[in-house]
Amino acid sequence: MFVVFLTSAIAISTIFLFGCVGEIITEKAGHLNLGLPGIMCAGSAGGCYGVSLYMNSLADPSKASWILLILISVALAFAFAAVFGGIYAFLTVSLRSNQNVTGLALTTFGAGFTQFFMNSYVDKTNFAKASLLFKASLPFADSLGWFGDIFLSHGVLVYLAIVIALIAGIVLNKTKVGLRLRAVGENPGAADAVGINVNRYKYSAILIGSGIAGLGGLFFVMDYIKGSWQNASTIEAFGWLSIALVIFTLWKPIVSIPGAIVFGGLYIACSYLRVSFNVMKLLDMLPYVVTIIVLIITSIRNSKENQGPASLGLAYFREER
Repeated sequence: MFVVFLTSAIAISTIFLFGCVGEIITEKAGHLNLGLPGIMCAGSAGGCYGVSLYMNSLADPSKASWILLILISVALAFAFAAVFGGIYAFLTVSLRSNQNVTGLALTTFGAGFTQFFMNSYVDKTNFAKASLLFKASLPFADSLGWFGDIFLSHGVLVYLAIVIALIAGIVLNKTKVGLRLRAVGENPGAADAVGINVNRYKYSAILIGSGIAGLGGLFFVMDYIKGSWQNASTIEAFGWLSIALVIFTLWKPIVSIPGAIVFGGLYIACSYLRVSFNVMKLLDMLPYVVTIIVLIITSIRNSKENQGPASLGLAYFREER
């Protein structure tokens, strides 16, 4: 039972991990992107469109190339999500719109766009076949017992999410680019004064972060729910939890790997417990409750390294520098 539970927690944690890492990168530039749920929805639409284009171009979809399928769908998922991130960046960086209002509007727009796009332009006929390629595990996983079941029985996007989180952690903390990006998020005026192009770093962080988050939407449809599609509301819910996970992991991409697994375990806990429907709804609140507890503890400790960027959510007006 524990092996099955942990395997399932790791699988669903991938959605949170993509969203969380993408949001961390965005927030490190000083932008609180509440449009993340809509961006993840857009990523699912782009990725699924890529799957549809590739599978329908083949005379025999059962002979699809695993590598081409993954590359095309990931590229389009990233691109669609980055376009929505670009809308948010233009409004909040160039036009200095309120970040919270812009993000909420983008979430509503993203969910609606995705539902319309999936129903109008995406052929879902071969999704089940494509899903088998997305979910394909490492060939030697079955021979390694419980270790293989827990850690090696997942599809390629699970390991891609972990690699991206590790790279993001290294770049943010060990490179000049990461140092400059954190400077932009902490004090854009000071960063501007020493010659850092603030707007360029903000745009880059938002576009890259949005693109990464969009991969979570693709994973949800093509891996986690095996290529089925009903609506965008579930992806939107995962987006809000991903934003909560950013606080839970204290804005640290590498910490988000175990943090996402914890969130994944909390999210599916009710499925493994024999409880009433009312108690099940209370259990669904556990990720949010845990996040609030972590937020209270870090606020009491008042440690700088465990707080978000100082300029998070604030528009930068260069003429006021």
